[in-house]
Order: sequence, then C-alpha cells, then structure tokens
Amino acid sequence: MYLKVHHIPGAGEVVAACDSELLGVTLMHGDVEIRITEGFYGTERATEEEVGRALAGATNANVIGKRVVALAIALGLVSEECCIIIGGIPHAQVFEI
Repeated sequence: MYLKVHHIPGAGEVVAACDSELLGVTLMHGDVEIRITEGFYGTERATEEEVGRALAGATNANVIGKRVVALAIALGLVSEECCIIIGGIPHAQVFEI
C-alpha cells in the first residue's frame, strides 16, 4: 500500500491510501477517469498496520483499491454500500463536515 497524509492549513489532514499495484494506473468508468498518482498517494510504501493507524485517526480520507478499502470498511470508516467501483476497483472518500 501507499500512504500520504496531506496537511491542509485551516482544514486539517487528508489521508490518501491506495493498493500498491494501482500507483501510476489510470482507471476509467464511463466519463469518470481517476489517475492514481504519486503526487496524491505518495511514494512511500506503508504496511497495512501503518495505513490502519492513519485511517483510524482520519477525519478526511481518500482510499482506492480492494485491500485498502476493505481496511477502511473494517475500521468502520465507510460501508460497502458507500463505495463506488471505477474500472472494477473500489473507491471511497470520507469527509468531516
């Protein structure tokens, strides 16, 4: 998995995580295109435990990939029904409003 925590002044943090094999991939579904980039998801590999700790403390998160989305579901951050599928890959976002 790849993990990057974005620090946004005045807005807190956004935890971005993706399954490792997705980095650099572009997914398509109809008009929707998602590029899974190093700039957003990072360049440092993280263990499932590290990603889990980051997500457990997250109020805002963007996750993509079967393993990382399953982890977010297991942590209770999202439900399976709230995930979308893009190019056969699950994706979820968590926002604190």
